[in-house]
Amino acid sequence: MKTAKKETYIIIGLYILFFAWWYLTAYGFGDDPSEYRYIFGFPEWFFYSCIVGYIGVSVLLWVCVRFFFTDIDLEEEKEDMKND
Repeated sequence: MKTAKKETYIIIGLYILFFAWWYLTAYGFGDDPSEYRYIFGFPEWFFYSCIVGYIGVSVLLWVCVRFFFTDIDLEEEKEDMKND
């Protein structure tokens, strides 16, 4: 149970970080459309908030799952229930 709580906090932290990144870049760069700068044909605010943000949070999520999450065997619980 302790492991699940730690993993939950990690996921909530990643979500808050991603939402803050998305909000600040989307509304920080999203000024007057006549002043937009474009990156690969996308408005700067969209590129940073949606494309870079998605790739960044995907990499962070992979790192967290790879190094901080543990595999919990659910079969043990099933065997314990059969013995009872």
